[in-house]
Amino acid sequence: MEIATCSRRPVLVPCGLKIADYQVDPYVGCAHHCHYCYALNQAETDWTRKILTHPDIETRLAEALEKIPPQNIYMGYYTDPYQPCEAECLQTRKILESLLEKGFTASILTKSDLVLRDLDLLRRMGKASVSVSVAFSDNRDRERFEADTKDTEDRIEALRKLREAGVKTSALLCPVIPHVTDAAPLIDRLEPLADTIWIYGLNMERRSDRNWRNLKAIFKEFYPDLREEIEEIVFSKDHPFWTRLRRDLEKMRKERGLNLSVHV
Repeated sequence: MEIATCSRRPVLVPCGLKIADYQVDPYVGCAHHCHYCYALNQAETDWTRKILTHPDIETRLAEALEKIPPQNIYMGYYTDPYQPCEAECLQTRKILESLLEKGFTASILTKSDLVLRDLDLLRRMGKASVSVSVAFSDNRDRERFEADTKDTEDRIEALRKLREAGVKTSALLCPVIPHVTDAAPLIDRLEPLADTIWIYGLNMERRSDRNWRNLKAIFKEFYPDLREEIEEIVFSKDHPFWTRLRRDLEKMRKERGLNLSVHV
């Protein structure tokens, strides 16, 4: 994997989520190779070969933070802050150190247990939170759709350790892929470890997009008998599959008193 620097651009940008006004993406690109990722459709480089970093991110972030009051900063919108190269590049750790020094806190989304390395910083932030994303009970499925991510078991164990350390935790069950993702057993495993479980269905915009072309090839190779039905479901938000899933999740939420935020 080649690690290069990106063109000069803001490192602190407005966030489209309700939980934060601003976000920082430590990298441009992501080597987790989640073939369904929406960010692939705007990729600047081939993420299987090249990931970009922001030059002098500590200084530039510090300058940007001086212009806003201390608050929660989101990390994980367009790239995973704990993708494999973070172990050596330390961009995410540098960002967390800058946030802590300036009195800010962070909300992080990741698919990696590498986040545990930075427990020392997260605990000192006080209101830091980490959401761990999972989508597959079977790691064979995970490898097909998320080629270079950590096993589901490793992520769930990371969630456990974060919670034990006093860090606020949530989980993202995403994407629910029709006839591949079995949501109920994943919810059973996540529920004791997460304040909230966010559930999102597989969402594709256009059949011409890179992420859908990736998935279509996977379905053709590994799920040939389901390929056409999955495509029909994915591109029909009113399909009975989603209706049944919403009903089942709502029933689970009410009967067990779970904090599920359902978006399917």
